[in-house]
Amino acid sequence: MNKLLPALILLTGLLYIFIIPAEPHAVKLIFKAIPMLLIIGYAYLQPARNGKRFQRIVLTGLVFCVIGDVTLGNFIVGLSAFLIGHLFYLSGFFGRWRFSFRRLVTVVPIGAYAVYMGYELMDALAKSGDDGLKLPVLVYVTAISLMGWSAIMSGNAWAVAGALLFMASDSILAWNKFVSDVAGSDILIMTTYYAAQISIAACIGYRSRTAPAR
Repeated sequence: MNKLLPALILLTGLLYIFIIPAEPHAVKLIFKAIPMLLIIGYAYLQPARNGKRFQRIVLTGLVFCVIGDVTLGNFIVGLSAFLIGHLFYLSGFFGRWRFSFRRLVTVVPIGAYAVYMGYELMDALAKSGDDGLKLPVLVYVTAISLMGWSAIMSGNAWAVAGALLFMASDSILAWNKFVSDVAGSDILIMTTYYAAQISIAACIGYRSRTAPAR
């Protein structure tokens, strides 16, 4: 089953992205959630090489992301669900902290990304008059940036790949929504998003030789 699930995730993800029409919206939402539910199953079946607690944290983050998927029509509700998901992810990754100066200094490019995205989004929101979104968006940019850095500091290759892909997906979504149109945004957002989530699920079963035991 663990070998079959990635193929099913790929198939259902491609089906959602390229085949399922936008209407009826309820059907579209169901097919959007199916790959994520399969990813949760995949995460549950992973060997808990980083400990059961880490597995539970990542699974909880995945569940909140599914909630975000189906509620994103209400932007604040969906954003809040994804924010909670990121908080679970970063708590799990920081719990697997493996100090390395080379990894530590990645806080500089991650911080630069957060400042740049934060500035561009705040400027766009000010110009559009959506001042009420400034604080939630700023908090979200901070959280996903910390999530990315926490994954890097964990030394878990799958976590790093997942976190960076998630940052890419959300950056495209935010830029397309608030700053300017991104060509092929729907495809780019969802392909990087599903790839991010299955990578994060896979990180449960990955532990480098020098990872701390828990």
